[in-house]
Amino acid sequence: MQQRNFSKRTIKTYLCCLRGLAKHYKKSPDLLTVKEVNDYIHYCMTTKGLSNSLANQIIGAFRILTVNVLKRDWIALDFPRPRREKHLPSVLSKEEIIRIINVTKNLKHQTIIMLGYSAGLRVGEVLSLKPADIDSQRMQINIRQAKGNKDRNVVLADLILVQLREYWKTYKPQTYLFEGFYGRQYSSSSIQTLFKRSAKLAGINRPVSFHTLRHSYATHLLEDGVELIIIQRLLGHANLKTTSVYLHLQQYNINKVKSPLDTLNVK
Repeated sequence: MQQRNFSKRTIKTYLCCLRGLAKHYKKSPDLLTVKEVNDYIHYCMTTKGLSNSLANQIIGAFRILTVNVLKRDWIALDFPRPRREKHLPSVLSKEEIIRIINVTKNLKHQTIIMLGYSAGLRVGEVLSLKPADIDSQRMQINIRQAKGNKDRNVVLADLILVQLREYWKTYKPQTYLFEGFYGRQYSSSSIQTLFKRSAKLAGINRPVSFHTLRHSYATHLLEDGVELIIIQRLLGHANLKTTSVYLHLQQYNINKVKSPLDTLNVK
């Protein structure tokens, strides 16, 4: 998986899936039959409430073990994949974003939240940022080797530039823009914890995560009139279909819609 340049998160998830199989049957996964694997997936979905996406991850992990490690044939029909659930992502309103920023008093935490929302960044992208990636001359942020091993440039907001300069004066980061103890890279769990704490303080009781800022960023851009194809490039999506989910989240003002009847020259 490392040779195929899978993300650390994907590798961790797949290993966890195989570990679960081994623990369930108390034997090495390479000794399992097709029926045993399918029975385990069925057990997880019906008894443990496993989601369809996690069931697909078990199949994906077992496929890599079978094909790439054990060099065995893979028959896709032996492992029917459950249909993926279609859920619309949670989105925060602009007023809620303001409340979250205002209740976050720690300068580093506030900067992380503002930066994540200002450019629609993933947690991993925030963690990987280095001071040199902030290009104040071109007013862009350089995202290096993000999901799919792609580089991209996103807009550096005027407000976040002011915030980053204040942050720089206080923390003076060396290697990474956001560093933990002893100059180490800040942790993903710390970012999720600080964001959820701020959301709770802001009176937001529904489930949200740092990634909700990214969904909110894309939705707000769409509502502000930015074209979907541009949002796709800013988010780093390979497929426009992935970005189109935000069309379902966009708030429309029905009073601005003109009926096609009014465009007809009827006398």
